[in-house]
Amino acid sequence: MKKILVTGAAGFIGYHLVKNLISKGETVIGLDSINDYYDPNLKYGRLRESGIQKENIVYNSLVTSSKHPKYSFIKLKLEDHEGLNQLFNKQHFTHVINLAAQAGVRYSIENPRAYIDSNIVGFLNILEACRHFNISHLSYASSSSVYGLNEKVPFKVQHNVDHPISLYAASKKSNELMAHTYSHLFNLPTTGLRFFTVYGPWGRPDMAYYLFTDAILNNRPIKVFNDGLMSRDFTYIDDIVEGIIRVNNTAPIGDENWSGMLPNPDSSKAPYRVYNIGNSSPIKLMDFIETIESNLGRKAKKQFMPMQPGDVVSTYADTKELTNDFDYKPNTPLNDGVKEFVNWYKEFHNI
Repeated sequence: MKKILVTGAAGFIGYHLVKNLISKGETVIGLDSINDYYDPNLKYGRLRESGIQKENIVYNSLVTSSKHPKYSFIKLKLEDHEGLNQLFNKQHFTHVINLAAQAGVRYSIENPRAYIDSNIVGFLNILEACRHFNISHLSYASSSSVYGLNEKVPFKVQHNVDHPISLYAASKKSNELMAHTYSHLFNLPTTGLRFFTVYGPWGRPDMAYYLFTDAILNNRPIKVFNDGLMSRDFTYIDDIVEGIIRVNNTAPIGDENWSGMLPNPDSSKAPYRVYNIGNSSPIKLMDFIETIESNLGRKAKKQFMPMQPGDVVSTYADTKELTNDFDYKPNTPLNDGVKEFVNWYKEFHNI
């Protein structure tokens, strides 16, 4: 019988993933530290939607949803090695989807230690728990940020990703290396998912689309970096979730044809894979702003700024492997996704 641990369950992607899994009748336990990187009230709001009330949450104590009896939540840090092992020992998970991480490119420049604690130490604890408690498959969040200084587009999982330009990106690349080590040494099936600029309802307030919407509705100028000469492969949240679930349902096996003479970075003789999940349709930043303006019925005041440290000019996902292996390709049109976000934003903020 399948039992899934979703870490980062109070986060943007984690909330939507849990919602989808419990709608399918899966047995799920969500885990989150509920840190204050951004307003915790948004995280508690997501949990409330899933039947987890803030007043019932106690550190390292399981709370069962009032709406979904097969869903429970625990507030716990990945860095808490002892607490994590106790959870795995009691719950007998079959699958783990690790989305918990210290997010944000620019914050990693200001507070690098938070990324080592959560994304490196925390991920090691997840790997160790998966190893010792015989997890069938560990799927984990990587990021398009790992492509760093790469300029050849679209970004392919076969590309070298040894030149990250933020500690956040370096921590995600490290996760992929650590996962491969555990796949090789302990035959632990692991799959890394490189997400490309995820957006949608209940999104993170530090992301550009959220900041733009907030500023436009409050008559403040928006900051447009690199004078607007940027593009992103915006991927709607429902497409990301569908990709995670399809991948998680099928554990990778070692590739017998893999060669150390010509090592393919996205696979191995070990049960290890890496996939891009993106819309494969990069949108120019100024076009993206126009889409938000159109859905808000207002024009933005623009403040043009230079490029920020740690940022990249363009992202563009090649998702051929995802399509070949899982018959899946994200395809939500930008205007549809932005409309869903704007409608949620107005409702959530009582506008």
